[in-house]
Amino acid sequence: MKKLLMPLVFILCAELLSSCAGMAASAEEYYSIGMAYFELGKFEEAEIWLNRAKSADKTMVASQYNLGRLAFEKKQYNEAARLFEGILKKDPDNILALKAAAYTRINTGDLETAEKYYARLQELIPESADNGYNHALVLYAMKRYSDAEEILKNYFLSMLENSEMQLLFARCQKAQNKIEAIDSYSNWLNNNSDVRARYEYAQLLELHELYARSIEEYRKALSETSSSEKALNREIRFSLAKLLLIADNESREGITELQTAVNDGFNTIEALENLLVNEKISAVNKDSIRNIISGIKR
Repeated sequence: MKKLLMPLVFILCAELLSSCAGMAASAEEYYSIGMAYFELGKFEEAEIWLNRAKSADKTMVASQYNLGRLAFEKKQYNEAARLFEGILKKDPDNILALKAAAYTRINTGDLETAEKYYARLQELIPESADNGYNHALVLYAMKRYSDAEEILKNYFLSMLENSEMQLLFARCQKAQNKIEAIDSYSNWLNNNSDVRARYEYAQLLELHELYARSIEEYRKALSETSSSEKALNREIRFSLAKLLLIADNESREGITELQTAVNDGFNTIEALENLLVNEKISAVNKDSIRNIISGIKR
């Protein structure tokens, strides 16, 4: 009840201040009223009062920070970044502004600036696993896989309790074609379920020529796809078909899987034509692949 009453009190104060031209109000009161509106989701009103509070030294930084939050809520990411970075020009080590600016810069697509902010956060609060994870995510998106892996290694104990960090660690290793990624994925899948992660694991096993295990994981992934994941299902089935054609070129099982993928809607001609130049696929199976390609073209 107190949480509900406090914003209402501030709203009443706001209405009184708006109607009484002669009444003076402090910057702190403007700020409190603005934040009350913010908590109620009345962003336009909140912006008016926070802008009034921003003119005073005492409430300038807090007001500017929350104006940035308002701009972010309205998906005005460039404006939000401008406000957060305005704080950082005066206070480069402001933790809240660094976090907000980093996350906002991800949304503007400026990953290099976001990475710079996360790097500074790690220097300031190296014990923060959340910041470390976010930093690694940005590095991964920048394809700096080795750097991302090294960041995550600093939070080994946190990784033991955080499945998202564990999976990102495995993906960083996979992106570098490290054989250690096999154990990382296997350990993650022992305690978690995700069809995309299992598919990645199957691809990793195939890369390291562990064909029997890879085929098993492709089939598990197929069994885990939902009816709404048709495109992913076709992609996995094609990968399984390709591996079967390579792993046992005497068998027709790969052709059966390939035809099923095509029947389900797989129609990437280039991927099918690439199979025709693979020396590990038998001539008989290549003839069947040509027939499948002709059927798709018709």
